[in-house]
Amino acid sequence: MKTFRLGLFWLLAALAPLCSFGLAHAQGATQPVRNEYVLGSGDVIRVTVYQNPDLTLETRVSEAGVISYPLLGSVKVGGQSVTEVEKRIADGLKTGNFVKQPQVTVLVVQVRGNQVSVLGQVNRPGRYPLEVADSKLSDVLAVAGGVAPTGADVVTVVGVRGGQPFRAEIDLARSIGSANRSTGDIQIVNGDVVWVDRAPTVYIYGEVQRAGAIRLERGMTVMQALATGGGLTVRGTEKGMRVHRRGTDGKVQVLQPSMDDQLRDGDVVYVRESLF
Repeated sequence: MKTFRLGLFWLLAALAPLCSFGLAHAQGATQPVRNEYVLGSGDVIRVTVYQNPDLTLETRVSEAGVISYPLLGSVKVGGQSVTEVEKRIADGLKTGNFVKQPQVTVLVVQVRGNQVSVLGQVNRPGRYPLEVADSKLSDVLAVAGGVAPTGADVVTVVGVRGGQPFRAEIDLARSIGSANRSTGDIQIVNGDVVWVDRAPTVYIYGEVQRAGAIRLERGMTVMQALATGGGLTVRGTEKGMRVHRRGTDGKVQVLQPSMDDQLRDGDVVYVRESLF
């Protein structure tokens, strides 16, 4: 699992320059956007009306979230989905008797106004523009330099979907790193916050080759933790080994583990010196 995670980390890091280029240089390229995409200030859209070329307009959404459209004047589009904007313009043209049965198409040419915050254990935390339509979680992680070695496998995404608070916890190793990425590599939208927490850690000290903090991998046992620390010294012994574990009540329990026992985040493993 450790080898797999390192492979995933390097994959995201390798993608970073490519995704950064894509996000920063999407200008002039039309990107397909789903109809539920919510428009924001700075987005560039192209409006066309079937068999009415004089009503074709390519414009940028203002800071106030509006565009100026022929015959209709100011039209509020910020915070509206592509489908809603199409309907709003069509209704305006029909109500004003400008076009009898308007067939309106809105295409997002450039996504510039939307941003996402990538925070926590990533190599370049910060706020990034969503320049490319339908940006995925893997895209924004790569732009932020990938998950840092101290980052956890589980990433939390919070935001708003359909006017309701949204929260998702994505297991990178099981979702993005698997053959089927569709379930976990979710779409990131304007205002989302991507949080990468600290990886779970255990501590080994006493008669071990390399005492200190180590990353707690999934299902890691006492034996595996000791092996990660280089094993016991010539004076170390498995007998009398102790695990100090803090319970939910905040009190520290002292356990006498077997080598096959699984460790938990924050455990401290102490290896005593052999008396003989």
